[in-house]
Amino acid sequence: MGVPDADGQGPPDGLPGLPPEWGRVVVPDDASALADEARQIRRELRRARQDTGRRTGPARLGLPALILLVSVLVTLAGLAAVTWPRTTRSGAPTVLPRSTTAPQPVGPLPALDLVGAGDTPVPLRSLLPAMIILVDACTCAEQVGTAARAAPPGVTVVTVTEGRSAGPASVPGVRPLGDPAGGLRSYLHLSPHPGAAAALLVDRQGSLVRVVPELGPLSDYGADLARLSG
Repeated sequence: MGVPDADGQGPPDGLPGLPPEWGRVVVPDDASALADEARQIRRELRRARQDTGRRTGPARLGLPALILLVSVLVTLAGLAAVTWPRTTRSGAPTVLPRSTTAPQPVGPLPALDLVGAGDTPVPLRSLLPAMIILVDACTCAEQVGTAARAAPPGVTVVTVTEGRSAGPASVPGVRPLGDPAGGLRSYLHLSPHPGAAAALLVDRQGSLVRVVPELGPLSDYGADLARLSG
């Protein structure tokens, strides 16, 4: 029986590329099946070394021993090919584990217009320095309240909901806004995860200091938040 590959497609019984005079060479599934043949090769090698009167090179081993040696080498190569990782042929996308890190965008925060109460346009850059929390997948009132209480004077804490609705002002000291075009998430390349709020820390020059993909305890971002007022 030939050694099947990882996709269940076995090789042909014969080994292509070998001289036809060698006959049919079959690679077994288990390399241990060649133990007897390997012992025979070792015995012939010992006899060849002991035959000091016949120094005619490896050809004295004979054609059968050479065929067995080739079979051992091909079997080991086949076993390595079976166990080697391969890409899937199904075409299905690879599912990656959820990460708590995010790629840091390059360049300053874009000049976006958000929407406040009564559909009033609010230029994003007019709020800087700011901690901007995306709450379209989770209101996360407790985490938002923690951030608002920890924000130093002069730093605006903003909640942003994707869409034209700014959302209710549910946390004191936090300004709710809407993002009709979804520009912030597009800029960050962050998809919403139910039960999690992402946050941006932006200094007064509009430079992105920190992206927090999942807003957690203050210890995760408190030091960067304190630096925004500088």
